[in-house]
Amino acid sequence: MPRASATEPVQEFFSIGDVCTMTELKPHVLRYWESQFKFLSPAKNRSGNRVYQRREVELILLVKHLLYTEKYTIEGARKKVEEHRRGGAEALRGATRVALDRETLKSLERELEAVVQLLAGDEPRARAGR
Repeated sequence: MPRASATEPVQEFFSIGDVCTMTELKPHVLRYWESQFKFLSPAKNRSGNRVYQRREVELILLVKHLLYTEKYTIEGARKKVEEHRRGGAEALRGATRVALDRETLKSLERELEAVVQLLAGDEPRARAGR
């Protein structure tokens, strides 16, 4: 998730398009996860569009990490997030921070790989992990 500088206000609400860009997930995946994880329930604006809060985006990144990196099932990821939630806000924050850090590193690795390929004169490969 992009970090704001000291002079920029921190964005607290995001559209589904923003969340898809930040998490590299498709909208249908986010909508499906809403049906599977009770804690993912974005509010809707007057137009009926989903509006995600920062903490929901962090939870989405945690779920993505559990499903795609740690290879949990939906049920297993649901239980793991509930464990973190029972551990309190600090435990949940720590788990989301680890997931966010790992996702950031993976994204940087993909970008660096593309730059290396461009410098070598190769065509960048299709992005893996989507």
